[in-house]
Amino acid sequence: MATVRVYSTAFCPYCVMAKRLLDGKGVAYEEIRVDQDLERRDEMMQLSGRRTVPQIFVGQTHVGGFDDLSALDRAGGLDPLLAANA
Repeated sequence: MATVRVYSTAFCPYCVMAKRLLDGKGVAYEEIRVDQDLERRDEMMQLSGRRTVPQIFVGQTHVGGFDDLSALDRAGGLDPLLAANA
């Protein structure tokens, strides 16, 4: 299975939806709570160029936020990305 990282916060509905989508696919992921660790927030912003959560990475590929993840899945691109990074 691919290495998936989800940068999130506690009270973020888009984070919940992103994790639900990944859970539905049986994808294991590392959740990084940037509201509890400011150094990890800085890391997220440096890697993604974005300040908002969630920020999702599959392997070294920055997928983006929930809308990006959902669009990639609907377009049929998420499963191949996960398989390629397994």
